[in-house]
Amino acid sequence: MDVRTIMKLGNQRYVLTTDPTRRYITLVHGQHPYAIVICCSDSRVIPEKIFSAELGDLFVVRVAGNVLDNHQMGSIEYAAAHLDCKHIVVLGHTGCGAVAAALRGEADGFIRYITEDILEAIGDERDPYKACCLNVTHAVEKLKQEFGEHPEIADICIEGAVYHIDTGKVEWLE
Repeated sequence: MDVRTIMKLGNQRYVLTTDPTRRYITLVHGQHPYAIVICCSDSRVIPEKIFSAELGDLFVVRVAGNVLDNHQMGSIEYAAAHLDCKHIVVLGHTGCGAVAAALRGEADGFIRYITEDILEAIGDERDPYKACCLNVTHAVEKLKQEFGEHPEIADICIEGAVYHIDTGKVEWLE
């Protein structure tokens, strides 16, 4: 089966199994997510499934290595200021390919922008798990610094967490 057929069948299953009332309510009344989740683009990290969230519950920003540039910051600012979403979770994960690439010093093309951000976050750390935690903490601190300067969204709660791919559990960082 080709990829397009797989995706079409997947969409058919989604349409049949998703609550049409919920889709209608979010269409008419807009989205009102209770959390913004910044996570990696890794196909194994699916916040809606990890947190058993429904349609419209999470505003998800995905980018390899859960790094933050102006585009991600703009998306986060939109959700915080215009959707009144007052909780942000930066969700790193074990087995992150972007963190591994940064640790190995392997990055060509545009990927190097991601690994450079991660290397800035992790400093001299070479343990993959500790590097993942430092990368999350770095993003949390960046968000606190940036949004602390915006009075209209300064009351936002910003937390970091790590998703463990092997167990499916989320570890909340202090």
